Amino acid sequence: MVPKNNSFFKMAVIITLVVVVALAALVMINSKSETNPDTTRDKLPPIEGQPTLGVADAPVTVVEFGDYKCPACKAWGEQFFPTLIKDYIDQGKVKFVYINVLFHGEESKVGSAAAEAVYKQSPEGYWQFHKQLFSEQPGADHDSNWLTEEKALEVASTVPGIDLAVLEKDMRSQEIKDELDKDTALVEEFKVEKTPTIMVNDTILEDPFDYELIISLIEEGLKEKQ
Repeated sequence: MVPKNNSFFKMAVIITLVVVVALAALVMINSKSETNPDTTRDKLPPIEGQPTLGVADAPVTVVEFGDYKCPACKAWGEQFFPTLIKDYIDQGKVKFVYINVLFHGEESKVGSAAAEAVYKQSPEGYWQFHKQLFSEQPGADHDSNWLTEEKALEVASTVPGIDLAVLEKDMRSQEIKDELDKDTALVEEFKVEKTPTIMVNDTILEDPFDYELIISLIEEGLKEKQ
Protein backbone atom coordinates (compact mmCIF):
# COMPACT_ATOMS: atom_id res chain seq x y z
CA MET A 1 0.00 0.00 0.00
CA VAL A 2 1.52 3.32 -1.13
CA PRO A 3 1.28 6.10 1.50
CA LYS A 4 -0.39 9.39 0.48
CA ASN A 5 1.84 12.30 -0.37
CA ASN A 6 0.82 14.75 2.35
CA SER A 7 2.36 17.77 0.64
CA PHE A 8 0.58 17.06 -2.62
CA PHE A 9 -2.71 16.47 -0.79
CA LYS A 10 -2.44 19.72 1.15
CA MET A 11 -1.61 21.66 -2.01
CA ALA A 12 -4.65 20.19 -3.78
CA VAL A 13 -6.90 21.22 -0.90
CA ILE A 14 -5.52 24.77 -0.90
CA ILE A 15 -5.98 25.15 -4.66
CA THR A 16 -9.54 23.85 -4.39
CA LEU A 17 -10.37 26.32 -1.61
CA VAL A 18 -8.90 29.22 -3.60
CA VAL A 19 -10.98 28.30 -6.64
CA VAL A 20 -14.16 27.99 -4.54
CA VAL A 21 -13.57 31.36 -2.87
CA ALA A 22 -12.87 33.03 -6.22
CA LEU A 23 -16.05 31.60 -7.75
CA ALA A 24 -18.10 32.70 -4.74
CA ALA A 25 -16.71 36.22 -4.99
CA LEU A 26 -17.52 36.32 -8.71
CA VAL A 27 -21.10 35.21 -8.06
CA MET A 28 -21.52 37.91 -5.37
CA ILE A 29 -20.19 40.62 -7.69
CA ASN A 30 -22.48 39.55 -10.52
CA SER A 31 -25.44 39.28 -8.16
CA LYS A 32 -24.83 42.78 -6.86
CA SER A 33 -24.61 44.25 -10.33
CA GLU A 34 -27.84 42.50 -11.38
CA THR A 35 -29.88 43.45 -8.31
CA ASN A 36 -28.65 47.02 -7.89
CA PRO A 37 -28.38 48.55 -11.35
CA ASP A 38 -29.77 51.91 -10.21
CA THR A 39 -28.47 54.92 -12.10
CA THR A 40 -27.00 58.01 -10.48
CA ARG A 41 -27.25 61.27 -12.40
CA ASP A 42 -25.39 64.48 -11.69
CA LYS A 43 -28.63 66.46 -11.36
CA LEU A 44 -32.36 66.37 -10.82
CA PRO A 45 -34.81 67.34 -13.56
CA PRO A 46 -35.70 71.05 -13.34
CA ILE A 47 -38.93 71.13 -11.33
CA GLU A 48 -39.94 74.78 -11.73
CA GLY A 49 -43.48 74.85 -13.16
CA GLN A 50 -44.00 71.12 -12.55
CA PRO A 51 -46.81 69.85 -10.31
CA THR A 52 -45.19 69.55 -6.89
CA LEU A 53 -46.60 68.23 -3.63
CA GLY A 54 -44.94 69.20 -0.36
CA VAL A 55 -43.01 72.15 1.01
CA ALA A 56 -40.64 73.89 -1.39
CA ASP A 57 -37.60 73.56 0.88
CA ALA A 58 -38.03 69.84 1.64
CA PRO A 59 -34.55 68.30 1.81
CA VAL A 60 -35.35 65.33 -0.45
CA THR A 61 -37.02 65.34 -3.87
CA VAL A 62 -38.84 62.34 -5.34
CA VAL A 63 -39.75 62.52 -9.02
CA GLU A 64 -42.16 60.24 -10.83
CA PHE A 65 -42.12 60.01 -14.62
CA GLY A 66 -45.61 58.62 -15.19
CA ASP A 67 -48.37 58.04 -17.73
CA TYR A 68 -52.09 58.13 -16.95
CA LYS A 69 -52.60 55.17 -19.30
CA CYS A 70 -50.00 53.07 -17.51
CA PRO A 71 -51.36 50.32 -15.20
CA ALA A 72 -48.06 50.10 -13.30
CA CYS A 73 -48.31 53.84 -12.55
CA LYS A 74 -51.82 53.32 -11.18
CA ALA A 75 -50.55 50.44 -9.03
CA TRP A 76 -47.58 52.45 -7.74
CA GLY A 77 -49.85 55.36 -6.86
CA GLU A 78 -52.27 53.13 -4.97
CA GLN A 79 -49.67 51.03 -3.16
CA PHE A 80 -46.97 53.51 -2.22
CA PHE A 81 -48.00 57.13 -2.80
CA PRO A 82 -50.36 57.42 0.22
CA THR A 83 -47.66 56.08 2.57
CA LEU A 84 -45.07 58.40 1.05
CA ILE A 85 -47.42 61.34 1.63
CA LYS A 86 -48.16 60.36 5.23
CA ASP A 87 -44.63 59.50 6.33
CA TYR A 88 -42.53 62.00 4.42
CA ILE A 89 -44.38 64.61 2.32
CA ASP A 90 -46.76 65.75 5.05
CA GLN A 91 -43.80 65.78 7.47
CA GLY A 92 -41.95 68.32 5.32
CA LYS A 93 -39.16 65.85 4.53
CA VAL A 94 -39.93 65.14 0.87
CA LYS A 95 -41.38 67.06 -2.04
CA PHE A 96 -42.92 64.99 -4.83
CA VAL A 97 -42.86 65.98 -8.49
CA TYR A 98 -44.82 64.43 -11.37
CA ILE A 99 -43.57 64.60 -14.97
CA ASN A 100 -45.78 63.42 -17.84
CA VAL A 101 -44.71 60.59 -20.11
CA LEU A 102 -46.58 60.07 -23.38
CA PHE A 103 -45.78 56.45 -24.14
CA HIS A 104 -49.40 55.45 -24.90
CA GLY A 105 -50.06 57.87 -27.72
CA GLU A 106 -53.08 60.10 -28.06
CA GLU A 107 -54.78 59.04 -24.83
CA SER A 108 -51.62 59.85 -22.86
CA LYS A 109 -51.65 63.29 -24.47
CA VAL A 110 -55.31 63.82 -23.57
CA GLY A 111 -54.80 62.86 -19.93
CA SER A 112 -51.61 64.89 -19.56
CA ALA A 113 -53.07 67.94 -21.32
CA ALA A 114 -56.11 67.84 -19.04
CA ALA A 115 -53.88 67.49 -15.96
CA GLU A 116 -51.72 70.43 -17.03
CA ALA A 117 -54.83 72.51 -17.72
CA VAL A 118 -56.22 71.67 -14.26
CA TYR A 119 -52.85 72.58 -12.73
CA LYS A 120 -52.95 75.94 -14.52
CA GLN A 121 -56.29 76.76 -12.87
CA SER A 122 -55.71 75.11 -9.50
CA PRO A 123 -52.32 73.73 -8.40
CA GLU A 124 -54.01 72.40 -5.25
CA GLY A 125 -56.87 70.77 -7.17
CA TYR A 126 -54.39 69.12 -9.52
CA TRP A 127 -53.63 66.32 -7.05
CA GLN A 128 -57.31 65.47 -6.65
CA PHE A 129 -57.62 65.25 -10.44
CA HIS A 130 -54.40 63.22 -10.62
CA LYS A 131 -55.67 60.63 -8.15
CA GLN A 132 -59.16 60.44 -9.62
CA LEU A 133 -57.97 60.05 -13.23
CA PHE A 134 -55.81 57.09 -12.24
CA SER A 135 -58.75 55.59 -10.33
CA GLU A 136 -60.83 55.76 -13.54
CA GLN A 137 -58.32 53.56 -15.35
CA PRO A 138 -59.99 50.15 -15.93
CA GLY A 139 -58.36 47.30 -14.06
CA ALA A 140 -59.31 44.52 -16.48
CA ASP A 141 -58.96 46.31 -19.83
CA HIS A 142 -56.63 49.26 -19.39
CA ASP A 143 -55.74 49.13 -23.11
CA SER A 144 -59.30 50.06 -24.06
CA ASN A 145 -59.96 53.55 -25.39
CA TRP A 146 -61.10 54.94 -22.04
CA LEU A 147 -59.02 58.11 -21.64
CA THR A 148 -61.10 60.39 -23.84
CA GLU A 149 -61.49 64.13 -23.61
CA GLU A 150 -65.01 63.54 -22.29
CA LYS A 151 -63.66 61.36 -19.47
CA ALA A 152 -61.00 63.94 -18.61
CA LEU A 153 -63.62 66.70 -18.42
CA GLU A 154 -65.88 64.47 -16.34
CA VAL A 155 -63.10 63.90 -13.81
CA ALA A 156 -62.17 67.59 -13.83
CA SER A 157 -65.79 68.48 -13.02
CA THR A 158 -65.30 66.85 -9.58
CA VAL A 159 -62.50 69.30 -8.71
CA PRO A 160 -63.85 72.40 -6.91
CA GLY A 161 -63.41 75.69 -8.73
CA ILE A 162 -62.52 74.31 -12.16
CA ASP A 163 -64.07 76.18 -15.10
CA LEU A 164 -64.69 73.41 -17.64
CA ALA A 165 -65.06 75.77 -20.59
CA VAL A 166 -61.69 77.33 -19.85
CA LEU A 167 -60.20 73.91 -19.22
CA GLU A 168 -61.39 72.55 -22.56
CA LYS A 169 -59.90 75.55 -24.35
CA ASP A 170 -56.62 75.29 -22.45
CA MET A 171 -56.25 71.61 -23.26
CA ARG A 172 -55.92 72.54 -26.94
CA SER A 173 -53.74 75.60 -26.37
CA GLN A 174 -50.14 76.09 -27.45
CA GLU A 175 -49.25 76.86 -23.83
CA ILE A 176 -50.26 73.37 -22.68
CA LYS A 177 -48.63 71.79 -25.73
CA ASP A 178 -45.40 73.54 -24.77
CA GLU A 179 -45.65 72.06 -21.26
CA LEU A 180 -46.02 68.56 -22.68
CA ASP A 181 -43.10 69.16 -25.05
CA LYS A 182 -41.01 70.24 -22.05
CA ASP A 183 -41.87 67.00 -20.26
CA THR A 184 -41.05 64.93 -23.34
CA ALA A 185 -37.66 66.63 -23.56
CA LEU A 186 -36.98 65.65 -19.93
CA VAL A 187 -38.04 62.06 -20.65
CA GLU A 188 -35.49 61.95 -23.46
CA GLU A 189 -32.76 63.73 -21.48
CA PHE A 190 -33.07 61.36 -18.52
CA LYS A 191 -33.42 58.33 -20.78
CA VAL A 192 -36.75 57.24 -19.33
CA GLU A 193 -37.75 53.97 -20.98
CA LYS A 194 -40.55 52.71 -18.73
CA THR A 195 -43.30 53.97 -16.47
CA PRO A 196 -43.30 54.61 -13.70
CA THR A 197 -39.70 55.71 -13.42
CA ILE A 198 -38.92 56.88 -9.90
CA MET A 199 -36.03 59.18 -9.06
CA VAL A 200 -34.94 59.93 -5.47
CA ASN A 201 -32.69 62.97 -5.51
CA ASP A 202 -30.11 62.06 -8.16
CA THR A 203 -30.76 58.29 -8.24
CA ILE A 204 -33.03 56.64 -10.82
CA LEU A 205 -34.37 53.30 -9.55
CA GLU A 206 -34.27 50.27 -11.80
CA ASP A 207 -37.22 48.80 -9.85
CA PRO A 208 -39.80 51.46 -8.92
CA PHE A 209 -41.61 48.92 -6.72
CA ASP A 210 -38.61 48.46 -4.43
CA TYR A 211 -40.15 50.65 -1.74
CA GLU A 212 -37.53 49.66 0.83
CA LEU A 213 -34.85 51.10 -1.43
CA ILE A 214 -36.90 54.27 -1.94
CA ILE A 215 -37.10 54.72 1.84
CA SER A 216 -33.39 53.94 2.21
CA LEU A 217 -32.46 56.61 -0.35
CA ILE A 218 -34.80 59.13 1.29
CA GLU A 219 -33.29 58.49 4.72
CA GLU A 220 -29.80 58.75 3.25
CA GLY A 221 -30.73 62.08 1.69
CA LEU A 222 -32.16 63.35 4.98
CA LYS A 223 -28.95 62.45 6.83
CA GLU A 224 -26.85 64.28 4.25
CA LYS A 225 -28.90 67.44 4.82
CA GLN A 226 -28.53 67.39 8.61
